[in-house]
Amino acid sequence: MLEIFTSLLGSAEGGSPGGTFTIAYLLAGVLFIYSLGGLSAQETARRGIVAGLLGMTLALIITIVDDRIQAYSLILPTVIVGGVIGAVLAKRVAMTAMPELVAILHSFVGLAAVLVGISNYMDQALKAAADFEAQDYIHMGEIWAGVAVGGITFSGSVIAWAKLRGSVSGKPLLLPGRHVANALMGIFVILSAVPFMQVDSPSTPGMVWLLAMTAISLILGVHLVMSIGGADMPVVVSLLNSYSGWAAAAAGFMLENDLLIITGALVGSSGAILSIIMCRAMNRSIINVVFGGFGTGEGGAAPAAAGEAQGEVQETTADELAEVLRQSDRVIIVPGYGMAVARAQHLVHDFEQTLRDRGKEVRYAIHPVAGRLPGHMNVLLAEAGVSYEIVLEMDEINPDFEETDVVLVIGANDIVNPSALTDESSPIYGMPVLEAWKSKQVVIFKRGMATGYAGVDNPLFFYENTRMLFGDAKSSMEALVDRVRQG
Repeated sequence: MLEIFTSLLGSAEGGSPGGTFTIAYLLAGVLFIYSLGGLSAQETARRGIVAGLLGMTLALIITIVDDRIQAYSLILPTVIVGGVIGAVLAKRVAMTAMPELVAILHSFVGLAAVLVGISNYMDQALKAAADFEAQDYIHMGEIWAGVAVGGITFSGSVIAWAKLRGSVSGKPLLLPGRHVANALMGIFVILSAVPFMQVDSPSTPGMVWLLAMTAISLILGVHLVMSIGGADMPVVVSLLNSYSGWAAAAAGFMLENDLLIITGALVGSSGAILSIIMCRAMNRSIINVVFGGFGTGEGGAAPAAAGEAQGEVQETTADELAEVLRQSDRVIIVPGYGMAVARAQHLVHDFEQTLRDRGKEVRYAIHPVAGRLPGHMNVLLAEAGVSYEIVLEMDEINPDFEETDVVLVIGANDIVNPSALTDESSPIYGMPVLEAWKSKQVVIFKRGMATGYAGVDNPLFFYENTRMLFGDAKSSMEALVDRVRQG
């Protein structure tokens, strides 16, 4: 079968498949670009996914039939086993666990870059200094850069995975002099390239420098992510996605694989752009996020303690809320991580349709960092079949809250916290939020009075026009849908 593919892909001149391989790689790259373009809008996302699958399938086939590959007995079983594991994980993973799955997949890319770099260096070091040419030293620089970025990506992604799944606290680790420590580690990683590239003989201590730099980059990745607060984790996932792209591009240079370079550059640049967009949406500097995070200000401000009394909470019931909704004309739903945990998106969609059938205007308000992953809420709502036209971003819908009768906040906290706009001492001050409190009435679905992922109390819970509907979001929505339909 492999011989058939090779003969089909071989060029007319001398039977060499090199030219056709390049064309195939370019075609796969075009498919990846088209895939990214499709994923930029919900209406075209499905086409984008299909294009990405076709591009990756083509890339795998072209790579496998390359005549430089000989150990098919090792490669093919690995591809099959990896594919099966990926399919099982994708089938079984819950939407609430998707962020940590993405984070751990990023770590694999970083680890691959580290291993490829070390392997390439072992091959390069066998050359005597007399045989080294300018391009060989350039290649050594590629190895150094790939291992450095890969190490930070690997360890940082593992910590992000642990934070997202709750194995490690979401609170930032504020070590004394952390910025100085980060700077010193970064300087070492950069300057270690000089002795590393002094390849005088196969006995050169270059491997020692490479391993030392790898260890420091791993430590740096751990410390960078540990010092980032929970509210910044969606941006961190996006940043790690960018890092993994640059690590893949570096591996492409090391392996002289054009498609890997193209793909890595696409992922790296798109991840960086998304991170910048999200930071702007939160009124944050991307440098501040990388080296700080919410609750990590230089003044040492810590998140407010959970559960501090700020006023009297006014509770409501499904019956009371149903009666309020019957008398309302305009409703906005603000989904959050609590909706994802309860897997209540389908019930929320049923509730929305029920209200719309009764002539109510119902829309969804999406904050850029709602959930634990960029676009987390959009994916959940799309999965439930919610129409794209009524799902609006923060900037689009914020002006409409003043003319809204009822806002239902389902499992969200930090993204509707008025402290972000009014309390300069708050760790989240300056973060744009959904201004739900401007509506006539706000109803917050929560299990209890616990703070959000940022660890900051929310005074909205105690506002005069706020009501709390305590309980699991799914159970509360079931009861509410039943009451509304009875009316």
